[in-house]
Amino acid sequence: MLDRETVSAVLERALSRGADFAEVFVEDSRKFSLSYVDRMAKQLTRGRDRGAGVRVFYEDRAVYAHTTNLDADNLLDVATSVAAAGGNGTAGALKALNDARASEIITVLEPPSSGGTADFLDLARRADESARAVDAAIVQVSAGMSWSERSLLIANSEGVHATEDRSYMMARLEVVASENGQQQTATERHGCRTGLAEFNEFDPESRGRETAERALRMVRAPHAPAGNMPVVIGNAFGGVIFHEACGHSLETTAVAKGSSVFAGKLGEKVAAECVTAVDDGTRENEWGTTAIDDEGTPTQKTVLIENGVLKSYMVDRMGSVMTGEELTGSGRRESYRVAPTSRMRNTYIDAGSDNFEDMVASTERGLYAREMGGGSVNPATGEFNFSVVEGYLIENGRIGGPVRGASLIGFGHEILQRIEMVGSDLKLETGTCGSISGWVPTTVGQPSIKVSEITVGGRSRS
Repeated sequence: MLDRETVSAVLERALSRGADFAEVFVEDSRKFSLSYVDRMAKQLTRGRDRGAGVRVFYEDRAVYAHTTNLDADNLLDVATSVAAAGGNGTAGALKALNDARASEIITVLEPPSSGGTADFLDLARRADESARAVDAAIVQVSAGMSWSERSLLIANSEGVHATEDRSYMMARLEVVASENGQQQTATERHGCRTGLAEFNEFDPESRGRETAERALRMVRAPHAPAGNMPVVIGNAFGGVIFHEACGHSLETTAVAKGSSVFAGKLGEKVAAECVTAVDDGTRENEWGTTAIDDEGTPTQKTVLIENGVLKSYMVDRMGSVMTGEELTGSGRRESYRVAPTSRMRNTYIDAGSDNFEDMVASTERGLYAREMGGGSVNPATGEFNFSVVEGYLIENGRIGGPVRGASLIGFGHEILQRIEMVGSDLKLETGTCGSISGWVPTTVGQPSIKVSEITVGGRSRS
């Protein structure tokens, strides 16, 4: 990484043309990934990436540049460039840098890099074989294993000088079932932050079998009915709807521009009283947890919505400048190649007091969306369209047979108002989220919830 003297010199150069704020972000990362498709190892990559970015603020305007050359003279040239692009004022003041290493929230006993390629390949092969053994209708299996180790240094003109090491491991499985001209795909993922010990808890045989069985149930299921109806949404990855349809609209990236349905609504009732939603960067050993964000701000637990009332946004440094809201440790970026913006970390609807059985029993006819898939969202309006990758009819207060091809359509802020039951079975799920600052590890989650009415896309009765 960079020594303290070099970092100070770069910050001083970045401030030399009158910038209000200057920042240096340095990264040294190692990555590994392999894919195993149709009983063959298709791709294996291993690499290292080192670089730095320099950013300055001129009021509410930011200038950013990055480089892979960590030589001191080159970094000074980069700082000169961003300073010159911003203004011609008097040099800003640099506060004394206070050395600080981020407190550990993640406990890594065996780093990912200590695992062997053959071991990861064996996990992928075993998952593949287990899935294929379920039924002849399983026509394709794809497995992937990946890890990364990142060392970060973040310093800025306000005296921040912090470092943090981060590691991530992920196993992914995708199974395709085909029958009678129809195809359905089921997926499984297992991510961890704590190294090989936890990652080795991934049981490839059971995960492969269960994923294949889900794909088979869906390919053999009739089409879902269409219409407006009550929907019970499962826990864990069911939280992707809140993440996409509401979470992005609560980031100051959208709020500061006025392109969010939640802009200017702090203190207002935006959800049913039973809804409390949180973005928490401090949950021990969770996928979206970091001790500091990518701007060097300590992360925190941010209550976004409490008992239906909007309490806070997710605020990065530029978002704070533009909105006047306090930092929440939400500045995130994929790497030194992009500037940070406000992003989610571990974002979920918090546990309530209802139970799943009562949600189903109170529904005469509706849909149980056990597992959600991908979809599309307009952050400005909150309008969303999400696929249901595993769904079941609810009839006369009981879960009936599986149905395929269902989708949930609506507006996130309206759905928040229609949540009438929130379960106690909170569960989180790992994933990745893409935005203007690249792809970052995020956790979604929720307990089971019941929504009084959602438009379900499916096949209308003739």
